[in-house]
Amino acid sequence: MSVITSVVGRRVWDSRGNPTVEVEVKLESGAFGRAIAPAGASRGDREVTDLRDGGSALRGMDVSKAVQNVENLIAPKIIGLPAHDQRGVDEAIFSLDPSPLKTSLGGNASVAASLAVLHGGAADKGMALWAYVADLYGCTPSLPLPEIQIFGGGAHAGRRVDIQDFMVMVPGASSFDEVLEITNEIYFAAGDIMAARGKLAGVADEGGWWPLFDSNEEALETLMAAIEKAGEVPGERVVISLDIAASEFGKDGRYRLALEDRELGQEAFIELLGRWIEAYPIVSIEDPLGEDDAEGMQAFTQQFGDRVQIIGDDFLVTNAGLIQQAVEAKACNAVLVKVNQAGSVSEAVDAFQAANRVGWGGVVSARSGETEDVSIAHLAVGLGAGQLKVGSFTRSERMAKWNECLRIQDELGTDLFVSGQPLAATWWGKKNLK
Repeated sequence: MSVITSVVGRRVWDSRGNPTVEVEVKLESGAFGRAIAPAGASRGDREVTDLRDGGSALRGMDVSKAVQNVENLIAPKIIGLPAHDQRGVDEAIFSLDPSPLKTSLGGNASVAASLAVLHGGAADKGMALWAYVADLYGCTPSLPLPEIQIFGGGAHAGRRVDIQDFMVMVPGASSFDEVLEITNEIYFAAGDIMAARGKLAGVADEGGWWPLFDSNEEALETLMAAIEKAGEVPGERVVISLDIAASEFGKDGRYRLALEDRELGQEAFIELLGRWIEAYPIVSIEDPLGEDDAEGMQAFTQQFGDRVQIIGDDFLVTNAGLIQQAVEAKACNAVLVKVNQAGSVSEAVDAFQAANRVGWGGVVSARSGETEDVSIAHLAVGLGAGQLKVGSFTRSERMAKWNECLRIQDELGTDLFVSGQPLAATWWGKKNLK
């Protein structure tokens, strides 16, 4: 079993032009692993914290302290450990900072180091990363169903619309490649429609169109028009997915829709989302209520859990303990898995497996501040997660993940593409799956 012999940290730059942390590890065998930490704009209060320098330089966003922690704290702690003991390595890293949010060590330092070790272990065995993940965790690999942003909103587009992501899924496709081909048509159809109507302001953080809509529902209406312009029938092969990111505009059960200049209570906001579910082919909704509104999440799941996939992101922050609480409360029926929310590969896998054991869906996800790192594409395949969310259909930090899945599809074959399986319990599945 090859041990870790070298750990190097460096500052690199993410898709927003902000500093982030890259880590390289070398093993006794000569194998090598490298990974980069992403960063989110919409962040749950209970997720691990990126360590930033503060001060005036680089708007306080520099990561020199986090890089120093990699080299001065993490490196001495994990050099000499066997690379294939991923949990042992991750526990050693986390022992350096007992705080729940890793405020002194930095989640950006820990996640880059953890992922780099995972890459090193795969290289040591001469395996593709997805195959190594499947072997390490005893999973059956599959090609995930993409969830792809068409319009960005919320924290990803200057809060020009309140809802954070308006996305499409193509559960009726027969291959990963076919999903991307259909999404390409929808994405550019949406841009053409917006430009013709004077509603196009540019491109948002994750590559989706930056809209000039007058209401949140106008985005849904435009998305329907784009699906139709692309030659598809909404609700047949193509369906809609939303990331409400309600914590960004909701507090204490009150939801302020700034675009429409109105505030709704918990019950009224649930009713609004219910009307959208009735009117549009929406099969998946992420964070429909705020992370501080467990009662609202429970009520929403009770009303709509048999019709739509209800994903916890800020509400669950890739935390196995919070997932167990949500299972007992019957709040949500799926989890978003973000490695940097948890701070390490092991904690992220624990969260995924906690959800998987009770039959919940799992969506491996990128962050709005991304890089060319493709680790999550391999994690989604290796874990057999079923779904992958990395942003839109433009910008190289997004396309790198989609393109990596195409390469993996060449190895696995289209038979392992999950198609509509993750949505089998929703309205779309009941309507379309044989």
